[in-house]
Amino acid sequence: MGGMNPLRRASRKAPPAERLVTLVGRPGCHLCDDARRVVSEVCGELGVRWEEKDIERDAELHRRYWERIPVVLVDGEQHDFWRVDERRLRRALGA
Repeated sequence: MGGMNPLRRASRKAPPAERLVTLVGRPGCHLCDDARRVVSEVCGELGVRWEEKDIERDAELHRRYWERIPVVLVDGEQHDFWRVDERRLRRALGA
């Protein structure tokens, strides 16, 4: 299984505690602040773990996502960028 994406941690049918939402952004980004509020609220309500990654500290994330931040990944797969839709995120997490 060496070729698996290390960010992919759970299937869509996995329980909330096994899901992971990643917010890729940077400090001083107002859209990132908006996305953080949505991700924090939705994940908090659903019991889903989430993390934040600074695009300025990771060359690979910078290369992949710079023109789209903030980017939200659900279980390692790109879910949204620029604006995070709360209802769409809830559906992706099975709510």
